Amino acid sequence: MSARLSRGVHSVAGQVFALQAVIVLLLITAAALALVFQARFDSQRDARNRSLAAAEAFAHAPGLPEALMSHDPTAVLQPLAEAARRASGLDFIAVMDLRGVRYTDSRPELIGKRASDISRAVAGESFTQVFKGQPSDAVRAVVPVRNADGEVIGLVGTGIEVENVSHAVEGQLPLLVGATAGGLLLGTAGAALVSRRLLHQTRGLGAAEMTRMNEHHEAVLHAVREGVLIIGNDQRLILVNDEARRLLDLPQDAEERHVGDLGLDPRTTELLASGRVVTDHVHLAGDRLLAVNVRPTMAYAGRPAGRVVTLRDSTELASVSGRAEVARSRLQLLYDAGVRIGTTLDVARTAEELSEVAVPRFADYVTVELLEPVLRGDEPSRGGVYTEMRRAAISGIRSDSPLQPVGDLIRFEVPTAPMAAALDAGHAVLAADLNAAMGWRAQDSQGTRVALEYGLHSLISVPLQARGVVLGMANFWRADTPEPFDGEDLSFAEELGARAAVSIDNARRFTREHAMAVTLQRSLLPRVLPDQSAVDVAYRYLPAKAGVGGDWFDVIQLPGARVALVVGDVVGHGVHAAATMGRLRTAVHNFSTLDLPPDELLGHLDELINRIDQDEAGGAGTADGTADGNGNGSGGSGDEAEADGRAGRASSVTGATCLYAVYDPVSGRCRMASAGHPGPALIRPDGRVEFPEMPAGIPLGVGGMPFEAVEFELPEGSRLVLFTDGLVEDRDRDFDTGLRLLAETLSRPGRSPDQACSDVLATMLFPVPSDDIALLVADTRRLEADRIAEWEVPVEHSAVSRVRNAGSAQLVEWGLEDIAFTAELILSELVTNAIRYGSAPVGVRLIRDRSLICEVSDGSSTSPHLRYAATTDEGGRGLFLVAQYAERWGTRYTDRGKVIWAELPLTGGAEPQPPAPLDLDALEDLAW
Repeated sequence: MSARLSRGVHSVAGQVFALQAVIVLLLITAAALALVFQARFDSQRDARNRSLAAAEAFAHAPGLPEALMSHDPTAVLQPLAEAARRASGLDFIAVMDLRGVRYTDSRPELIGKRASDISRAVAGESFTQVFKGQPSDAVRAVVPVRNADGEVIGLVGTGIEVENVSHAVEGQLPLLVGATAGGLLLGTAGAALVSRRLLHQTRGLGAAEMTRMNEHHEAVLHAVREGVLIIGNDQRLILVNDEARRLLDLPQDAEERHVGDLGLDPRTTELLASGRVVTDHVHLAGDRLLAVNVRPTMAYAGRPAGRVVTLRDSTELASVSGRAEVARSRLQLLYDAGVRIGTTLDVARTAEELSEVAVPRFADYVTVELLEPVLRGDEPSRGGVYTEMRRAAISGIRSDSPLQPVGDLIRFEVPTAPMAAALDAGHAVLAADLNAAMGWRAQDSQGTRVALEYGLHSLISVPLQARGVVLGMANFWRADTPEPFDGEDLSFAEELGARAAVSIDNARRFTREHAMAVTLQRSLLPRVLPDQSAVDVAYRYLPAKAGVGGDWFDVIQLPGARVALVVGDVVGHGVHAAATMGRLRTAVHNFSTLDLPPDELLGHLDELINRIDQDEAGGAGTADGTADGNGNGSGGSGDEAEADGRAGRASSVTGATCLYAVYDPVSGRCRMASAGHPGPALIRPDGRVEFPEMPAGIPLGVGGMPFEAVEFELPEGSRLVLFTDGLVEDRDRDFDTGLRLLAETLSRPGRSPDQACSDVLATMLFPVPSDDIALLVADTRRLEADRIAEWEVPVEHSAVSRVRNAGSAQLVEWGLEDIAFTAELILSELVTNAIRYGSAPVGVRLIRDRSLICEVSDGSSTSPHLRYAATTDEGGRGLFLVAQYAERWGTRYTDRGKVIWAELPLTGGAEPQPPAPLDLDALEDLAW
């Protein structure tokens, strides 16, 4: 215990405590004395002021001059003076004559005796003083008393004895002593806390020990064979030892200078100023290979946090550790290249990724040139001499490089230039010193001179080859990095180029397939929409960026001036989806010639897709699983069979959707059905946008459920908008949100169908569409009543001639006399056979559209068939005549029978001339 006490007393902390305690004691003592003197001064000043105030008040009291002039002033003034003394708290009030003889005094024995030192008051001056003498020491004031004429006729003296003033000061001493003791206690406690903290930090060491420790610290710091630097957050050097000075060749006044002002090479300056934490980082500084460690330091002694850097000279281990670190960094770079190159299937972007991944970790600048066919996605030619390529990417540590920009044509006309030599040899070529690369300098003397002046000094040219085909080349340049490329760099650049070439080739092949799919898709879509009067149509088709899908649309002209609007979507992307779309569109065209209702047409289409899927799945299974006589699969190897199986499964059409709508401009009615496809948008003439409720049909190819159609009447001037789901939904927008946005866009009035298509795409289009978009906008029209003629036909043969005559009159009214004969012939045949073989009711309708349409309806569902009649047959030639004279003819079924129709051109130039005049009445008896 005593040893610890002795150690504490003799320690730096103990000495500091003692020094602080003495300082606190002296300060508090000085403060107490100052307070005592101040209190005495304040007490005397207060006594002076009180005495002077009382004397002035008594000297100016009314009646005092008269009392002084009375025969017995003492008798008059003594009681008044005593009362005033007691009221003011003074020790005495004396009234005197001009000689100083007292008339009044607090001590009666002093009345009649003279006061001293009153000459100033006699002269008319009021004054205060500390009087020392008889009868006692006092703080007194003497004031002259003046009569009405201003003459001094007497004196008033007041005062407080010095002894009473001291008593007032002594009354404050307990408080002063207590405050002094408290301050001493607090000061001592604070010193003790500081000393305790210092004792903890110095571990009880004495001054000599601390001095010795500092000497040891300095000796170790500057003698150790490891460089030490302490750098503040303001990038200034706080401390540096001798070894660090030697390793970095620092000046003697390096402390407190910014690291950027120490004259170090740029890479070392960047390492010291970066502030990043590193462990055993191998760093080349001059001709030394340094192992660098950087760690942050905590803030202390009011200084901000910084970092400490240690340096070890590992030059002797450069052949081992340096190569290991370089190899590790190169492996990491190759790994990063595998991750970062080829993230997209875009040729130009893949070239950019190659240039970006190598800067600045391997090269200061990287340029990538590709052959023109590669940029387009085409297959480059094999062999030959490559003399020019298109620059596809450039990256560098600075943006002001002297190299040609992206898009320029780069020529390799000098065979000895590194680029041409690499392409000719088929492997990478190193030009360690570009100043000595005469072939490169001869390629473009002006450009190479600028490049050399800029600082480019070393180059590796690597041909980009995949599957034995040259795609382009990559050039790696060094400018700011002082070390030139070497043989190990050459091998690494070739490996990096080989990996990048595979990604570029994949992107090229995808580009080619995408272009083929787009071409196929566009070739299978309608190129020219048919001329018809039912709707005014505009459309847009946009393929997806990532891969062409199977979205499609169509406008099909139907008999009776009607039109079919179709839009569909095939699941999947690529050439297969486009081809499948073409098959579906062809099937819809074929089924539409049967003039089926939308729900029945979708049913036939669904059945066809099921049959296609079954046939192709069966074919794939046979190819995949058929065994030969030895029990071995005859479809090829296991890999090939698996690929065939995948191809069979990939060709499935199941999941395609379709919306089929038929609009009749005569009645204004629209009938539509959906196979899993979104319904259309309907814009009323007043601008209201609706999405009609439609039965939820299943996608095509699922099978098992019938389709249901919905029919509604469209007011004249209505607009139908058919679209695929790629227009309204994407990863960042759901279907309902897309419909609301589409409704807002379509509600803008006064827009033509083409303008509406443009507005919709401008509003709805995604930056990078992930699905195809098909959009069809159709403004509906109604045929005028004067272009339609209808008659009900009695079921009797005599009605045929009346109908024929009425039809002939109508044709004359329409100005179609040129085709009247043909129309009467066809009308007679159709009406005759409807009466003979059909059932009531029988009706006739003539429609004057882009052609003349003759329609005869009856209640029978029996369909006529065209055939050749034998010479012995009495009938069977009527339909043959209709087929010969009509441009088109056919049959469609209705809910209550059928309609046989025939179309004739509005001019008679193309109609065949009969060999002889025919008796139309006789033709009425001809049979089908």
